[in-house]
Amino acid sequence: MSAAPYGDHSNVHRMYAVVVDEPGGPEALTWQEVPDLEPAAGEVVIDVAAAGVNRADVMQRQGFYPPPPGASEIIGLECSGRIAAVGTDVTEWSVGDEVCALLAGGGYAQQVAVPAGQVMPAPDGVTLTEAAALPEVACTVYSTVFMNAHLAAGETLLVHGGASGIGTFAIQLAHARGCRVVVTAGSDGKLARCRELGADAGINYRTEDFAQRVKDETGGRGADVILDIIGAKYLDANLDALAPDGRIVVIGMQGGAKGELNLGKLLGKRGSVYAAGLRGRPVEQKAAITKAVRAEVWPLVAAGTVRPIVDRTMPLAQAPDAHRAMEASEHVGKILLTA
Repeated sequence: MSAAPYGDHSNVHRMYAVVVDEPGGPEALTWQEVPDLEPAAGEVVIDVAAAGVNRADVMQRQGFYPPPPGASEIIGLECSGRIAAVGTDVTEWSVGDEVCALLAGGGYAQQVAVPAGQVMPAPDGVTLTEAAALPEVACTVYSTVFMNAHLAAGETLLVHGGASGIGTFAIQLAHARGCRVVVTAGSDGKLARCRELGADAGINYRTEDFAQRVKDETGGRGADVILDIIGAKYLDANLDALAPDGRIVVIGMQGGAKGELNLGKLLGKRGSVYAAGLRGRPVEQKAAITKAVRAEVWPLVAAGTVRPIVDRTMPLAQAPDAHRAMEASEHVGKILLTA
C-alpha cells in the first residue's frame, strides 16, 4: 500500500482513496491517488472525516455487489466531514458545514461527491467522527422498520444480528419509541451488550430455537415486525416467529438469496414480507428518507437517547484490517475509518 500521507492537501490536485483494482480478499484494498472531484449540479463535495464500514463493502470488494449505474466505483456507503464545495442549484449547504451523508459509493476517500438531498447535518451530541456511524443505520432502520413496516409503540420487534451496526441502532430506536425488542446474536457477551442498549430479551442463535423463544417471550403471540439480515436461511423460522398481521423486513442475504416461502403460513398469519435496500433507490427517495431521519431521529441522538455504537476506529489507509475485523464478526456496533 502506498505510503503517501493521508490528509496531505498541499497539492490541491492530489486526492487519495482506497481502490479495488481486482476483486479479492482484504489485500485487494489499496491506497491510491485518484482524480480530484468537482461537484455536479445539485451535488456537494465533502472533505471526509470518517467513513463507516458495512457488510455491503465486503461484498463489493469480493465482486458481488457492484455500485448502481453512475455511482462511484470506490467503496463506502456513508461518511462524515466538512463541505468543501457546492454545485449549482444547492442552497441548503455552505462550505465548512459539518455534515454526514448517505452515499451510493465513494466513502473510502479523502473527498466524496454526493447529491445534496442525501446530506444531513452532523447531529448534536456526537463528534464529527462518530457521525459517520449514523447515516446507513439510521436511514435503513427508520425507512424499513418505521416508514414501511409501521412498527408502533407497544409492538414487539425481533432484530436478527442485534450486535451489528444495524442491530445496535434498531434496538435503541425501537426502545425509545416504546416498543419491546427481542434480539438474536452469536454469543452471550454480545447479547449482554444488546440488553444494555435496551433489548428486553436476547437469544443465542447458535444454541437456541429463536422462533420458539420469541413465542415464549411474547406469550405465544410472536413478533409484530422482524428485521432480518439473514434472508433465505431464516425465512421459514421467521414465519414461525411472526405474530398475526406481522411484517418481515428483509434487508440482507447473509444466509442466502433463494428460499421457499410457505404461503399457507403467511396467509394464516395475514403476514407480509418486505424486502428493501437503500443503495439502489432513486435520489428522490433517499432525500425523503434523510429528511424524515433528520426530523424523527436526530432529536433522539441530540438528547443522548439514541447514540452511535462505535466498536473501533482505524485510519482509512488501514481499510484491509477493517475488513478483516468485519469478516471476523467479533465487533459490536460500527467500525469506522478515519482521516
